[in-house]
Amino acid sequence: MPLIPAFHEIRFPTNIAFGSSGGPERRTEVVTLGSGGERRNARWAESRRRYDAGYGVRSLADLHEVIAFFEERRGKLFGFRWRDRADDGSAPPGTEPAATDQRLGIGDGATTVFALKKTYGGLHAPYARGIAKPVDGTVLVAVDGIELAAGNFAVDPATGLVTLAEAPAESAVVTAGFRFDVPVRFDTDQLVINLAAFEAGEIPSIPIVEIRP
Repeated sequence: MPLIPAFHEIRFPTNIAFGSSGGPERRTEVVTLGSGGERRNARWAESRRRYDAGYGVRSLADLHEVIAFFEERRGKLFGFRWRDRADDGSAPPGTEPAATDQRLGIGDGATTVFALKKTYGGLHAPYARGIAKPVDGTVLVAVDGIELAAGNFAVDPATGLVTLAEAPAESAVVTAGFRFDVPVRFDTDQLVINLAAFEAGEIPSIPIVEIRP
């Protein structure tokens, strides 16, 4: 029997995800000193997204769709794609991606593979987030501001790695624009659903958490 990969390249139903709640979280340790001052330490170098899909469930048909999706993923076992409507592209919401949106790296005359990433902020402590699940067919790439034709690069939609046909010259700036999904899994092995309460308007909790490498 062939091995089944731990990640399914399928997106959670977007009509339900659009009504969900959630966003990034970090783990920061805060120690209060005897003087009243404090010391802060970041326990995680990377942020992690958490969502609750229950807020997007609006009908029993939605609920049935989620149950089927949950069962096929075997609860926490298999990961899947999630579209975060608040943050799903290299450009601001409502703006189409452009090949110069995000800086991927600097050419050295030899390197041809660059990882997609999105940078947040820029003045004090910009954060570069790795993008591992670009939406197939949406990635645009430029070298020193000149957009490359589709045949001059390839993108692995399962890893976010961009391979250029030719290595950029030394000091050349490689940029990209794209749309992306978040790799996630269910953060529970049990869906507890009270149908009577649901019919009355209570929304079930369906926790989902980002998969970090």
